[in-house]
Amino acid sequence: DAMAAKLVRHPGRYDVVLATNMYADILSDLASELSGSLGLAGSILAGESLCAAQAQHGSAPDIAGKDRANPTSLILSAAMLLEWLGERKKLDNLVKAGRAIDGAVDKVLAKPEKRTADLGGKLGTRAFGEAVAAALGS
Repeated sequence: DAMAAKLVRHPGRYDVVLATNMYADILSDLASELSGSLGLAGSILAGESLCAAQAQHGSAPDIAGKDRANPTSLILSAAMLLEWLGERKKLDNLVKAGRAIDGAVDKVLAKPEKRTADLGGKLGTRAFGEAVAAALGS
C-alpha cells in the first residue's frame, strides 16, 4: 500500500517495479492508468533464463475480432521481449529492434489522429498496427 501511494504521488521516479505476481499486477495496472490507459503499458514476466511477453491488460473477449482493441500493450510487450532476449544473448540487433518498436509506438501515439478509440482517436487495431509498422521505416 505504501508503494501504491508513492507511485501515485511521484510516478516519474519509477521505471521498474519488482514485486510478487499479485502485487506487481496491482501496481502495474495502477501505473498504466496513471499514464492514461491500461492498454498503454508493455509487460514481461522475466527471470534469469526465461521471459514471457503478454499484454498488460489481459484479454478482451468481448471485442475480439472486431478491430477495436488497442494493441499498444502487446506491441510494447513484444519490444520488451526482444530487448530482454538481445541483452541475454548479446545480440545488439534484437535490442535495437525492441527500441525501434518502442520509438515507433511513441511517434504514432504523439499524433491524436493516429490513436485508437479508447484514447480518443479513430483507428482500429489493424490500422494502428500498420501505423506503427510505417513509423518503423521513417
